[in-house]
Amino acid sequence: MKNKNLIKKWWFWVLVIIFFPFFCLYGIYHSIIKYRKTQQKRWIVAIISFALVALIGFGGYVSAFSNSNNNDTKSDPAYSISSNSSNSSNSSNISKSSSSKVTKSSSSSSSTIISKSKPSSSSSSQSNSTPDSSGILAKLINYTNSKSAGPNQNYYWNNGSANVSGFDTMNAGDYNFSADGQGRSGTARAVLTYAEYQSSKGSRQGEPLDPPAWPASNPKVAITFSLTQRTYHGYLYNRSHSIADSLLGQYSYTSEYNFTTGTRSQNVGANQNGGMRAAEELAENYWSNHPDTSETIDYETTPLYSGAETIPRGSIVDEKSSDGILNTEIIVINDAEGITIDYNSGTEIGPTTQEQPKPSSSTPPSSASTQSSDNSVANTDVTTTADGWTVAAPGMVYVSDSNKYYSEVKNPGNYAYMTQAEADSAGNTRAERGNQYARP
Repeated sequence: MKNKNLIKKWWFWVLVIIFFPFFCLYGIYHSIIKYRKTQQKRWIVAIISFALVALIGFGGYVSAFSNSNNNDTKSDPAYSISSNSSNSSNSSNISKSSSSKVTKSSSSSSSTIISKSKPSSSSSSQSNSTPDSSGILAKLINYTNSKSAGPNQNYYWNNGSANVSGFDTMNAGDYNFSADGQGRSGTARAVLTYAEYQSSKGSRQGEPLDPPAWPASNPKVAITFSLTQRTYHGYLYNRSHSIADSLLGQYSYTSEYNFTTGTRSQNVGANQNGGMRAAEELAENYWSNHPDTSETIDYETTPLYSGAETIPRGSIVDEKSSDGILNTEIIVINDAEGITIDYNSGTEIGPTTQEQPKPSSSTPPSSASTQSSDNSVANTDVTTTADGWTVAAPGMVYVSDSNKYYSEVKNPGNYAYMTQAEADSAGNTRAERGNQYARP
């Protein structure tokens, strides 16, 4: 009677189920003893059956305990990220970006990145524009249509804190250049290091590549800057780095998508320290103030196009150091005062005075012929050596995009050809050392 009452108790069956794997272990033990005594194969079958049932039972134990632990150990940062990112349209990208910042520097402020995070350019094929950049593009169109040098007359303006994105899978020294949906140069990203900055000092590390839709002709123009009241005489366009030679060294020459067609003023501004140079110098100054640091800089440049135009109206440059000291967004304007540009083709269609560079007063004038298709200037005093070097005429120099000038170059079309006096007055300096492409 007592046994019947026990069987009816619910907890009896709960205990049987819980301890059933252990009963199977006892069954295995008992079957082994029987087999040793009798050598009958039926006991081997029993051993295998008990072992399988016991394995299933213990597997259930492990699964139950692991699920319990996972539920109990959810990280609090996941909740803080969600609470700080209510304005973001891509929460999965935010959580990845936030985690990568923590690995680079524990002092980085993830909340700042989250609140200003924007989608990667690879997900956008419409003018490389995001909701955040559409207002910037409208300003750029207004400035470029007006042939304006912008609010500071130096072809750029500071737009507050950086809006970096897309660095979640990138490590120190990594870089990425890509095209947008229309084959134009898209967003360029790099995790810059002090070592790269050091290795690129002193001379250009490569030869600029033609960006997509590089204009068929590159006229020589005269641009008078309102800021300095000086006049630039030289080519209208430069092959403008999105991430500079001075920051990424030889790796900045690995893709045409790291270059855009930029006016000379877009590249260096009115005083050689504006335009893209203003953004680059911020990073250079950070390295100069933090020698041999292990910190990194997330550097991102996004060209902005109006509709299907092939020449960008300007660029957004975002740079943020892993310690948060550098945290800036610079907007660069791609135009030239007094010159109307067709942004569909790069053709200069506005009134401008086209001039050849004037020789210095210390040397007799040299004759010059029409500019060739590769943007070099044919001059009777220019000589070409047997090994392919082009030597400047006396008193003349070749000025690079990095504001260094040389006397001998391999590809003269990649340089502005002018008198040394003009180069000096514009703030350029003679290169301290040469490379395989240029010699001081």
